[in-house]
Amino acid sequence: MSTIPDKLHQKLKNRVKDNSLRSLGNTASEVDFTSNDYLGFARNETIFSKTFQSLLNHNIAENGATGSRLLSGNHELYTVLEQKLEKFHDTEAALVFNSGYDANVGFFSAVPQRGDIIFYDEHIHASIRDGIGMSHAKSYKFSHNDLSALQAKIETTHSVLDIEKDTVIYVVTESVFSMDGDIPDLKAFTKFCIAKGYRLIVDEAHAIGVLGKKGEGYVQDLKLQKNIFARIVTFGKAMGAHGAAILGSADLKQYLINFSRSLIYSTGLPPHGVATIISAYTYLEEEGQVERQELADKLKYFKEKVKKLKLEKYFVHSDAAIQSCVVPSNNKVIIVSEKLKDKGFDVKAILPPTVPEGQERLRFCVHSYNAKEEIGLVLELLSRYL
Repeated sequence: MSTIPDKLHQKLKNRVKDNSLRSLGNTASEVDFTSNDYLGFARNETIFSKTFQSLLNHNIAENGATGSRLLSGNHELYTVLEQKLEKFHDTEAALVFNSGYDANVGFFSAVPQRGDIIFYDEHIHASIRDGIGMSHAKSYKFSHNDLSALQAKIETTHSVLDIEKDTVIYVVTESVFSMDGDIPDLKAFTKFCIAKGYRLIVDEAHAIGVLGKKGEGYVQDLKLQKNIFARIVTFGKAMGAHGAAILGSADLKQYLINFSRSLIYSTGLPPHGVATIISAYTYLEEEGQVERQELADKLKYFKEKVKKLKLEKYFVHSDAAIQSCVVPSNNKVIIVSEKLKDKGFDVKAILPPTVPEGQERLRFCVHSYNAKEEIGLVLELLSRYL
């Protein structure tokens, strides 16, 4: 078998040298402080049973979608799901994609046009960056969660570029950032974009199920949904399933169906996958408040314990389920992660290029099913190792 080129070998050697080489491991048997399954829906037996029953009720026995949604893969459960999403998320239209990555790449590669400009938060998810990279629009990053920095960047850009009359300006952020778990001032960003006529796009991946009165996300919690151009919601985090959807106007949905390549040229989700998302949303609406309250209680306990152990200086401030402990240096953060693993706790070390050099961290994901005793012990061990 042909070997890879030398330049690729060198990149792997550099990762080994930096102690940042990634590898695939087995599902951890340790206490889970790593997964995005914040509410335990991925392991929820009621959701599993209702999914199977739903397939029987719809007389569906197929294993796969058989084609893209524009060919043979748009089975009836897609309609059921999208109508449910429209009602739950108070939006005119919803379009389901195979994953959050597909949704972001499909949106940003298709919607912004040549001559348009995209301003995005510097900590935005890699899938959005990749989509922007495939776009013909110009793009500029602004300092993390800093509205004044965005305003300054826009002013500078206007001074050096000839802005055409039909130029559309897009502003992109997240409601909960995946590495820090911090939250922007969405009210201020929205007010600014409305005043200037800019189109605001918010990725709600880590807010769905966790934030909002019923888990609708942060945008709806602030009652801003009518003022947002597009929201991206994903089902692989708190919803415990797979896939994603773009929420927006009916015209936006129609446009994406016609021009979003990650939708047009991908085989659709299998019926079982779509049925799982439907069941997860039904459970969230009817019974999920129990898990949501458990998560809130465990998160409160986690933060109280951090304060009691005088660990606050290490942690990024966050009121979300993601709690990041910054431990600069690849070697040090990996050592602490491995020591925690030896004690039975799965807490992953996050390394560059996922985070900037000097911002290496342990990313704690708090779950509804984490016992307070587990939280207390893992933080006491962390304190000892730091």
